[in-house]
Amino acid sequence: MNLLQKIASYCLPIRLKKFPSEINGSLEVTLSNGTLVLDTKNTNYSFGSLQRILKKGLLHIGKPSIEQMDSILVLGLGAGSVVETLFNDFQYQKTIVGVEKDEKVIEIGKKYFGLTAYANLHVLHYDAFEYVLRTKKVFDLVVIDIFQDKNMPNFLFENHFQFRLLQLLPKNGKILFNTFVLGKEDQKRNELYVEYFTSNHCLVEKISKVEGFNEILLITKK
Repeated sequence: MNLLQKIASYCLPIRLKKFPSEINGSLEVTLSNGTLVLDTKNTNYSFGSLQRILKKGLLHIGKPSIEQMDSILVLGLGAGSVVETLFNDFQYQKTIVGVEKDEKVIEIGKKYFGLTAYANLHVLHYDAFEYVLRTKKVFDLVVIDIFQDKNMPNFLFENHFQFRLLQLLPKNGKILFNTFVLGKEDQKRNELYVEYFTSNHCLVEKISKVEGFNEILLITKK
């Protein structure tokens, strides 16, 4: 990235590199508005609008609450934009475990987005579903941001996965779940998701129409 490219990117995004991915089809490192972002064919994958969406959810939780957390789990680490937000905007220095299924994304994150710069970050090349089923650890916050291009895997909305998520949380532990709502089917899917957690005595808050079609679900275990 040079100065001329950075200036030009404010007018039109500039694709710097394209990588094949078995999971996401293709991955593109793009310079947009002077900032590096990671995109798939149809959507932003890390940094860019995705970083703003997750930051909005974290701000809703609040810096004082996040400062009290001892450990955070990120399911769908991507290139690490939420870690950058936690580090720069919340000065979070405690344990972060980042789980990412796409090995190519981890490689890009390390090479282009400084993923190795955080001493408190433990990066795991692992399937999120399998990790949640197998781990014995407890986390004060679980951030879920899992997309395969523009699709959300079905397992995210299965009761067994939701049950295991609750087992990972202590009392007052939280889940920050980034979803999208493109139509009535997605809306109904999210409503059923909310019903599961409210029926299990959790507090659920929704932040709708974030950056257009995203909906953030914030769940607190009581």
